[in-house]
Amino acid sequence: MSAATRLPDAMTATEFLDWTPPHGGDRWELVDGRPRAMAPASPRHGSIQGETNRLLGNHLAAQTECRVVIEPGIRPRVDAAHNIRVPDLAITCAPWEDDERVLAAPLVLVEILSPSNKADTWTNVWSYTTIPSVAEILVLHTAEIRGELLRRQDDGLWPDDPLQLLAGDDAHLESIGFAGPLAGFYRTSGLTGR
Repeated sequence: MSAATRLPDAMTATEFLDWTPPHGGDRWELVDGRPRAMAPASPRHGSIQGETNRLLGNHLAAQTECRVVIEPGIRPRVDAAHNIRVPDLAITCAPWEDDERVLAAPLVLVEILSPSNKADTWTNVWSYTTIPSVAEILVLHTAEIRGELLRRQDDGLWPDDPLQLLAGDDAHLESIGFAGPLAGFYRTSGLTGR
């Protein structure tokens, strides 16, 4: 890597938001002060993301205060000055802020897990549990129709293990009153319930 394209050794979240990354079209997130490039989504990943956006967006259409946001910047509370993560989808019911550069109050976060990014995805998921506004985190797998759901408990803590969802199960996002077949998120993915 030439000096002209060398990545910064460390940066703050504010510096990251003002930074112009090399190769302008790449997607980046900031992890513990270091910029990390995000690979383009596979067609299956994109299909699951699109269906999830459609299903949740349609569900929220009657609720004018809530909306789905695709790939927003999210600032976890753990080392917030050096972290901006990018989930696949977020739902927020907070009012718009004109100068908002990261989503301030996500309620539900969705990550789509590919086998090649499993460790990075789960690192992000656990960092999301530090955000006080987050009530639920749904992880959808790309290799099979399978999901994992984390829901903040009444005492404010998170369960030790996510709820496992399989092809025939319904997904319930209690914080937004959504219930539907898990397989619905996979409608155009080419995966079938086996």
